[in-house]
Amino acid sequence: MGNYLGEEIPKLGFGLMRLPMKDNAIDLEQTKEMVDRFMEAGFCYFDTAYGYNDGESEKAAKAALVDRYPREKFLLATKLPAWAGAKNKEEAEQMFYTSLERTGAGYFDFYLLHNLGEERSYFFDDYGIWDFLQERKKEGLIRHLGFSMHDKAEVLDEILTAHPEMEFVQLQINYADWEDPSIESRKCYEVARKHGKPVIIMEPVKGGTLANPPKEVSEVFAAADPEASPSSWAIRFAASLEGVITVLSGMSNVEQMEDNLSYMKDFKPLTAEEQAVVEKARDVFNSFPKVPCTACAYCMKGCPKNIAIYGTFQAVNIYNMYNDLAGAKGKYEWNTSGHGWGKASECIKCGKCEQVCPQHIHIRDELEKAAEVLEK
Repeated sequence: MGNYLGEEIPKLGFGLMRLPMKDNAIDLEQTKEMVDRFMEAGFCYFDTAYGYNDGESEKAAKAALVDRYPREKFLLATKLPAWAGAKNKEEAEQMFYTSLERTGAGYFDFYLLHNLGEERSYFFDDYGIWDFLQERKKEGLIRHLGFSMHDKAEVLDEILTAHPEMEFVQLQINYADWEDPSIESRKCYEVARKHGKPVIIMEPVKGGTLANPPKEVSEVFAAADPEASPSSWAIRFAASLEGVITVLSGMSNVEQMEDNLSYMKDFKPLTAEEQAVVEKARDVFNSFPKVPCTACAYCMKGCPKNIAIYGTFQAVNIYNMYNDLAGAKGKYEWNTSGHGWGKASECIKCGKCEQVCPQHIHIRDELEKAAEVLEK
């Protein structure tokens, strides 16, 4: 073993969230081929979750991996979302046993409380899931216990202070979000390191948007290395950080697998010159017009229509920076309807929000523009 949990684990993990599809179902044959190539290249970490593909991802893990390889040859991680449909403690606990049954794995190498943050964290507290999973760990059904989180660094600090028994944390980290005030990739990473927790990185390619970035960003990378794919820069940036267990890539076909393996098989961290190239790419992203919102949420406290103001601006900025309308609309739905907040078009232009905005954003105008783009 190395100096930290997972130091010896290869730095590319296979995320089973966006598996290849065929006839509205997971394409098992292509998934098996991807698993085989991944394993042949010397990699071993697979990440799924109770809710991925309505449970079909865990079943695919059984069919493509667990049933075909000796159990000691791979590491399997899955996650328990206590906030997703569990009406009581018993239903939340049952999620663990359902995952065990679906995967047929016998035990989980890494097990996570899924997607802490915002109001979701309370479900794990209310249902006693922290203690429940510690008991399963004592029984040998879990080897390493941690959690994933999409929230601010301050929240992460509170959770790790309250739960020092957690062995690792899974965070959204990529070069585009590194300094983003609404995601705080760098700050979250630094909090995890301060608490001595190793990190599993998710969204290194930001849901695929960094695999096909805007032309201005692609040109920065192409000038530095015409042979390297934009994805390679993104994944190597994440894998070059210290204290990383592995970097999860949600690969959707054999071609993506081949691309990832090509530069991660003999992984070399970014050189100082390459780090400078990534910083230049980030500067280009930051030069695109965006709403300068820091997600402080002061504006939402007095909003008579309960509009998801900063969630709307987050979605607008995805569109402005990545030219990804589908991704922006998905984020918008999640940030509004998905959380019970109002939409931009519901604004009555009372102006209360603008009186308290520290960034002096013309919120009413920006909401009107956002509705034009995101609600059509």
